[in-house]
Order: sequence, then C-alpha cells, then structure tokens
Amino acid sequence: MAEFHVRLREIRMNRHKTQSQTAEMLGIKLRSYQLYEQGKVEPSIAKLIALANYLDVTLDYLMGRTNS
Repeated sequence: MAEFHVRLREIRMNRHKTQSQTAEMLGIKLRSYQLYEQGKVEPSIAKLIALANYLDVTLDYLMGRTNS
C-alpha cells in the first residue's frame, strides 16, 4: 500500500498539475505543500477533501486504501 505522500505526488504528476498550482488551489504556501509531498506534514481533513476533489480521486485512493 502506497504511503499518502508518495501517492499524492504520483497523482498530481499524472494530472499534469504543478506543486504551485496545487498549493494555490489549497490556499497554502508552496513550501507547506512541498512538506505534504515529502511526508513531513499531513494535511487537515478539509485539505484532504479539497485535494481529492481537485485531483479527481476518492479519499480512499488518495490515502492508499484502494488502488481503483
């Protein structure tokens, strides 16, 4: 099962989104988003939901609970 930060980066890149675009959509600084992808900080529930919507995936997929 993929860790959240690994899957987040993978999905973002597959959707052709930049870290800057994703951070801007979340209303956070680029560095804060980079810490998500490095696995050093975990987003709030509200940010997780926003990420799943933005990247057009389920929360289960984003969190590595399912591969579909």
